[in-house]
Amino acid sequence: MPREPNWEWYRTFLSVIETGSLSGAARALGLTQPTAGRHIDSLEAALALKLFTRSFDGYAPTEAALAVQPYAASVAASAAALLRVASSQGDGVRGAVRITASDVIGVEVLPPVIAELRAAHPGLVIELVLSNALGDLLRRDADIAVRMVQPTQGSLVARQVGVIDIGLFAHRHYLDAHGIPETMAALSNHALIGYDQQSAMVRKWLEHYPAFARDQLALRADSDLAHLAAIRSGIGIGWCQAGLAARDPNLVRVLAKDCALPLPTWIAMHEDLRASPRCAVTFAALVAGLASYTG
Repeated sequence: MPREPNWEWYRTFLSVIETGSLSGAARALGLTQPTAGRHIDSLEAALALKLFTRSFDGYAPTEAALAVQPYAASVAASAAALLRVASSQGDGVRGAVRITASDVIGVEVLPPVIAELRAAHPGLVIELVLSNALGDLLRRDADIAVRMVQPTQGSLVARQVGVIDIGLFAHRHYLDAHGIPETMAALSNHALIGYDQQSAMVRKWLEHYPAFARDQLALRADSDLAHLAAIRSGIGIGWCQAGLAARDPNLVRVLAKDCALPLPTWIAMHEDLRASPRCAVTFAALVAGLASYTG
């Protein structure tokens, strides 16, 4: 290998895979397109691999690129973690903390918790990643994760903060117009809100609630935030966290005895971070805030 690859080349490589083009990667990274092109050329030369097939409609990753991608992503996560640790050096609680949480928790629940945390520690910078995917804490994709499944890795510090109650809700205006379903069978006469893609979690959930099969839905979306917005807008009946519905008197629970999904909620971080002041105070704030929400 003639030259050790530069980290910037890996970053550009990952962005080209994500965006599908040099121009998209350049825009995302704040580079010029020729610079992005030189990064890819230099990485291909250093690795002695052809990483992309150039075509009129963009850059398609080769088999070699897909094989290299997870290792480049690991380098990216380690570099980002290094910068977060470096930013925390000095007196007091300071620096960046990266938190991953589902879109609903991140948008509807965490902002006041973060506001109170930063009021107490203004030197903190929060990086909030909204995703329903399980972030890899061992690879340091994030410092702290809010998860709806119990972490099983032995090298993580995890704390259960409560159970989120999820049920069926609809806007009062929708129910006034269409009536309140009294049985599960009656749901077939209503506009239902549910998921478009059949993930493993959704398939397991449909075993218990087949009324929400894809072909029976009036609105399909794979975003829980989209479901919440649709319920609030009166489109139909959908699943919602009871804690969020309690904030809006117009949201009414239906079939409470038949439809209830208890969702255990956990806060987790790598055990190596428990001695980090920035992570320790953030972990404690998330535990307290989510315990209050689920309480």
